[in-house]
Amino acid sequence: MQYIIIAAALLLAVLGGSYWAFRMAFYSSPKRTREESVALGEQYDAVREELEVLRKRVEDAPCEWVNIRSQDGLMLSGRYCHIADGAPVDIIFHGYRGTVSRDCAGGFSLAGKAGHNVLLPDQRAHGKSGGRVISFGIKEQYDALAWARYAADRWKYTDIWLTGVSMGAATVLMASALELPQNVRGIIADCGYSSPREIIRKVIGEMKLPVWAAYPFARLGAWLWGGFRLESGSPADSLKRAKVPVLILHGEDDRFVPCEMGRANYDACVSEKRLVTVPGAGHGLSCLIDPDTYKGAVAEFYEKTRRKI
Repeated sequence: MQYIIIAAALLLAVLGGSYWAFRMAFYSSPKRTREESVALGEQYDAVREELEVLRKRVEDAPCEWVNIRSQDGLMLSGRYCHIADGAPVDIIFHGYRGTVSRDCAGGFSLAGKAGHNVLLPDQRAHGKSGGRVISFGIKEQYDALAWARYAADRWKYTDIWLTGVSMGAATVLMASALELPQNVRGIIADCGYSSPREIIRKVIGEMKLPVWAAYPFARLGAWLWGGFRLESGSPADSLKRAKVPVLILHGEDDRFVPCEMGRANYDACVSEKRLVTVPGAGHGLSCLIDPDTYKGAVAEFYEKTRRKI
């Protein structure tokens, strides 16, 4: 009887620990309605006002709300901002627990200046999209594929670029190995991590928890409560089978997703590729710290990958 009690206690501890890890890392509560106007942290202080202007520009832009179904049946919602008939389309994905207006403002501005129409999906478990589980790109990559197919069906023969920031970057990089529509011309990824495993292990360490003990609970929680296997895919693995050109941008002073992860993604990529790193730029801030380099790289990528008539 004593052994049964001990075994039961251990089982409860494992289940409880994995559920706590799931809630902390992968669950998005329906009560989570707070939307920060800009990201927080000392690196953002110097550009806070500019970020707020860009965020407001996204919020105030006229848009059409559109909906699609994910491959696993979720309703996914996004904003479509029309610039011109027949113009290329940028599909821009925001980051982990982020928002379109906060994370996609820089990409939205660049796309608009290029004369592109813009589709801004709410990632699953965020905003108006369905779902409660964030899977760090494991499931989101197929949502990116679904949005690309929607765009290709709606705007036939139109050039499409998939763009993302942070987890959004990881999402589109993982989609690089999927059977994307032929009019997807390339992928632009800003500050994406190289694998869900490594970014979660990094965050666990920053929480002053023993990685060797805590990470197995996160992995079990993802599988047991979230319905996905945390190590079943990664941007770096997908890029070994990439089918479209890729532009990787990363701040060299990124303290959340280290620049080394961007370099690892670049090294793994087998398709046409370019890596641009920005000295002194924090997470997602490259476009503001060195706008000339950033805008120039994006404009060159557009020109190089667009369909030649």
